[in-house]
Amino acid sequence: MKETTRTAVDAARRAGRVLVEGFGGPLDASMKGPREVVTAMDRASEDVIVGAVRGAYPDAAIVAEEGSPAPARGAMVWIIDPLDGTNNYAHGFPFFSVAIAVEEGGRLTTGVVYDPLRDELFVGEAGAGATLNGAAIRVSQADRLSDSLVATGFPYDRGESTENNLANLNRFILAVRGIRRAGSAELDLCYVACGRLDGFWELGLKTWDVSAGGLIVREASGVVTNFGTAGWDHRRGDVVASNGRIHDEMQAFIR
Repeated sequence: MKETTRTAVDAARRAGRVLVEGFGGPLDASMKGPREVVTAMDRASEDVIVGAVRGAYPDAAIVAEEGSPAPARGAMVWIIDPLDGTNNYAHGFPFFSVAIAVEEGGRLTTGVVYDPLRDELFVGEAGAGATLNGAAIRVSQADRLSDSLVATGFPYDRGESTENNLANLNRFILAVRGIRRAGSAELDLCYVACGRLDGFWELGLKTWDVSAGGLIVREASGVVTNFGTAGWDHRRGDVVASNGRIHDEMQAFIR
């Protein structure tokens, strides 16, 4: 494991412990938008991660959802989601994660996603594969969309924007075995990586929602792209991830 990965793993585990300690208790919460919650636990988790990164890599750029959301570029960029699934967390719904990615020279090199309630740690390193709690993982072998379980999500501005994913949902729901909407894009991506899901698509996302999980999918022999393209820019707001076998079918359904 690379030193950057070790730092990310340690930070994710420490932040996860903070989140577990606060889960189910009284929340100091406010609204960032009509449907977007932020809690004191988001900020506490982010403080733990940023402190660990600054201690190990003081010159690195940081993009973090709560404290440093502006896009950043540099020799090394740490991309941090301290609590992916805040709405779930605020409602006591047990599906959320901590996600940390490292970009070096414009290329994602490390992805770490930690589910602290299940103590599941997903790790991907560029060129070295992906693991769940230290065991190698690979995507599923489903060959057809009709045999597939897929996941999606919806943007916070779905009531105001026509780019709300509802038309895509209507097309997919008639074509797949099942659709899940669990509320943590990073965990959804990791579930594609380990074969629990066959595919995932969503729009209206930020780079911290997809960078770590997207790299993990790729390192588990999956495919990750943007809508209607063969490439993937993690700074765009849309993503399609799959086992590769159903990717063309998924792209055909997405507008």
